[in-house]
This record gives sequence, structure tokens and C-alpha cells, in this order.
Amino acid sequence: MTKIAFIFPGQGSQQVGMGAELVVNSEESKAFYNQADEQLGFELSKLMLEGPQEELTLTYNAQPALLTTAVMVASKLMKAGIKPDYTAGHSLGEYSALVASGVMSFSEAVQIVHKRGLFMDEAVPAGVGAMAAILGLEAEALRQVTDAVTNDSSHNEVVQIANINCPGQIVISGTAKGVELASIAAKEAGAKRAIPLVVSGPFHSELMRPASEKLRGAIAEISLSAPQIPVIGNVWAKELKDVSTIEHELVEQVYSPVDWEGSVREMIAQGVNVFIECGPGKVLSGLVKKVDRSAATYCVYDEASLEAVIEASKEWA
Repeated sequence: MTKIAFIFPGQGSQQVGMGAELVVNSEESKAFYNQADEQLGFELSKLMLEGPQEELTLTYNAQPALLTTAVMVASKLMKAGIKPDYTAGHSLGEYSALVASGVMSFSEAVQIVHKRGLFMDEAVPAGVGAMAAILGLEAEALRQVTDAVTNDSSHNEVVQIANINCPGQIVISGTAKGVELASIAAKEAGAKRAIPLVVSGPFHSELMRPASEKLRGAIAEISLSAPQIPVIGNVWAKELKDVSTIEHELVEQVYSPVDWEGSVREMIAQGVNVFIECGPGKVLSGLVKKVDRSAATYCVYDEASLEAVIEASKEWA
């Protein structure tokens, strides 16, 4: 029996022209881009379709842009008769999952993620924070490394695990010096590589708590509903079953690790064997394969990839 999960990418997957082909060929799809412009009060769609990339990559632009494209793609899939049994998103992508599952409207979601981006951008001055991908070290060993750096009073730095992406790939986040020290210590502890990431802030670290508190107030002002389709959350890698749990998740998620590997394993445990990545890029599909090579993965970002999934779905029972 086929069970399907729609999965939604987070920040970093944005690219100029994303969704362009689908929007050009469908007024219904274009309506999502137009609605985003209307809700935000500026031409996000022009930035998405024409760039420049540097401006699109700014946190407060990238977040609503990715959500808009991802939700548009999910809408096209569902209109074609492909309905997910579960949804999940990586960090920002969780908001797209919540829209697809009926928890919040697209119009409210695009406003909230724009604010989320602004709050995150304001939380830590440029250059203070950093992130790095650590390859080849288990989570518990890396947690010991980050705890040792954070607890060393001679440095007064902060660093912690930010993303558990898949076996052998974990991201750390914190102060620039803290990440540097932890990267060195991780390699000494057996990590194969430590790769600095080009990001605008120390996402999913304690340094983001000021952003989470501002977000708490913004979320309290919108209307949420219980999920119509089960959503697997980032923080606990478990199903988010009610509104109060979702509100808590979205606030805590800003400064807590994203357990993407755990989320994928939870969906597989619930019988999911087809993962469809909705939106630009193929990052999440690659991570799913590293968790379980037997899982079927698809990426939908243009007409050809959409048609490929629709054709493949004819064989699903």
C-alpha cells in the first residue's frame, strides 16, 4: 500500500525563477504569487521570478518566497488527485506543511513567515553568529563537543546542534567563535569534515530566543485549526495533533534543533514509502534517501517534474 508524504524545503533552497514555468502556464498558480504580493505590500513575485538572487536570499524575503512556491506546488499536486497522508517541512518548510494540512491559511502564513524572517534577522547582528555542517560524527558525540565549548567559561561562547539532517550530517549553530571552536573539536573527535555555511544568522540556536518571543506574539494573532492531514513537527519529530501543540512547536522551533532525520524515520514508521518534495531544489529528497534508500522520492518544481509524479501516481495503490 502506498502512503505519501509531502515534504517542504527550508531556507537555502530559494532560487530566482522558482515556480516560473508553473505560474506562466496557470492563472490559478499565478494567483498564489499575486496574493503574496497583496498580503506583503511589495512585489515579492517580481523578486522571485527576476531576482536579484542576493535580495531574494535575504531571510525576510526567502521565507515567504519559498512558502509561496511550495504551497503553490502542493496545491497543483492535490488538484491532480495526489493527496498526502502526511506532511512535514524542514524549518521554514514546516509552515508550508501546515498550510497544506489546513492548519493555517496561505494568506496568514505568508505574513507570518515574513515577520519570522524579520525577527530572525533582527535577533543577532551580522557577523556575530555562524553555522557549520559537521560530517561523519554521531549526534551524541557532537553534542558533547558543543556542550564542552558552551560550558567553557574561559571563552564565553555559545554553540549547539541545529539540524540533525541524516546519518553523518549534522549542522551546528551559535556565535562565530563558538562554531569555530566546536568545528575544530569535532574534527579532533573524529568528524570527517567541518564545512562553514553561508548563512545570515545562527538559526536554531539559543541566540534566536529574542526572535521566538516576538514570533509568539505574532502567532497569537492568527487563527489556527487542527490538522486535516497529519503533520510531523521538527522539534519532537512527532505528529502535531492540536493547535496548542502547534503554537508551542512554532515558537520553540526557532531556537531548537530541527530533527529532520527523526521526522523522516517517524513517517516511515507510519508506513510512508513515497516522499514528494514540493518546491525548488532536491535537498530534502537527498536526505530522505540517506535515511532510507528504499524510499521513493520525487521533486516537483516545474511542468516536467509535475507530470512525472502524476504519471508515477497511476501505479500507486
